[in-house]
Amino acid sequence: MGSLTRRVALLASLWVAVGLGFAGWFVSGLAERHIEQAADARLSTMLDAVVAAAAVDAAGRPRLDRPLPDPEFERPLSGRYWQVTGPGGVATSRSLWDSGLPPPAGTGEGGMVARDAPGPRGENLRLLERRVEIPDAAGPLFVQVGVSREATEQEVARLHRGLALAFVLLGAGLVGGLAAQVVWAMRPLRAAQRALAAVRAGERDRLALVAPAEIAPLVEEVDALIAQNRATVERARAHVGNLAHALKTPVAVLRNALDQPDPQVRIARAQSLEIERIVQHHLARARSAALAGAAAASASPLAAAEEVAAALRRLRAEEGIGIAVQGDAGLRVRADRQDLIEMIGNLMENACKWAAARVEVRVHPSGRSVAVAVEDDGPGLPPEQAEAALDRGVRLDEARPGAGLGLAIAADLAALHGGRLTLGRGAGLGGTLAMLELPAAEQGADGGLRRSWRRAGPAPAPSAG
Repeated sequence: MGSLTRRVALLASLWVAVGLGFAGWFVSGLAERHIEQAADARLSTMLDAVVAAAAVDAAGRPRLDRPLPDPEFERPLSGRYWQVTGPGGVATSRSLWDSGLPPPAGTGEGGMVARDAPGPRGENLRLLERRVEIPDAAGPLFVQVGVSREATEQEVARLHRGLALAFVLLGAGLVGGLAAQVVWAMRPLRAAQRALAAVRAGERDRLALVAPAEIAPLVEEVDALIAQNRATVERARAHVGNLAHALKTPVAVLRNALDQPDPQVRIARAQSLEIERIVQHHLARARSAALAGAAAASASPLAAAEEVAAALRRLRAEEGIGIAVQGDAGLRVRADRQDLIEMIGNLMENACKWAAARVEVRVHPSGRSVAVAVEDDGPGLPPEQAEAALDRGVRLDEARPGAGLGLAIAADLAALHGGRLTLGRGAGLGGTLAMLELPAAEQGADGGLRRSWRRAGPAPAPSAG
């Protein structure tokens, strides 16, 4: 379960349900007993009235010597009944009509028994009975009074419904209030999350939040970590700037020395110009980082691949290697354009170095990332050497030109931008497949499929693409 609010709400619902269920059971039982006791008290008053009026006639038969004040005893099958049982016979209320109450339980003298019994209509009766001694009687009289439990049961049912509704509303209010309290209490954390996202996007340089005492140390530690990371990055960029400054003058001297009309010298001069462009780029990045810090950026992998392909076609015109670039022009990644060109350029240059006649570059979406697949038709890379090829300075073939830094630099840059670089064997051309995956940025509105095919030498037949 990912949401703390939902977790607290569910746990609170469980505990509230258990607690209110127990409380409802206790209160309901207590109120039900009170209702039963109140009903028994009213019934006991009726029993006292019947006992007070009980007598025997000259023949010893039980009777009442005066009428009772409750008219329900006179209405047939009204639900209120009395019965007096003695040695001379049985006297009943008019409400019993031609029925009678169950035989008395035979209590001791002065004792009273309360029990439930069936009535003349099959209804459930609450029955009270007492054994009394009166003058002129041949033996004890057993006086019984019964009242239908229907009214009591209805009152208990109303009590249960009212309590259930009240406790449900109370439980919902408690759970809702607790959930609202948790949501309100989590506001500082959500504010910290938004501030951290703004820091990551380059919109602010620290959290700078006024936080409650419980999370204030966390905010301070995060700010300290941001400051430490920024200082580390600034030191690294300062070193890059110093290196670029150190190379700037020798590169300029080299470019001036190569200002000759010879074709080979012109190629060397073009490379020196490219070195100078890279030095100037890193100088600019170091200066901008020192002034403003890192900022969010996005770039098109397809445009970068086509730019690199155009440069490689010129540089490797004599080798006759065909370079195909295809993909969705609307796909963009969260990376600096020059860094993206450097990553893709290293991969494509490595592919051209090992290719026999063909290099293919494909740009396509991959979940929340954008994948750039660079594949050649060369001998391929054995699986056991794939990881070693990404190590800095490793050259798997000393006969080939290079310093063994291209793939390592591309892997480092991919990791810095939240992506990754993997090597394997391609299924299409059969050579090495370099898969560069970078986090996707927002897709542009003019996205569409673009494809370009061009051989570094003379243009091939259309079927070659």
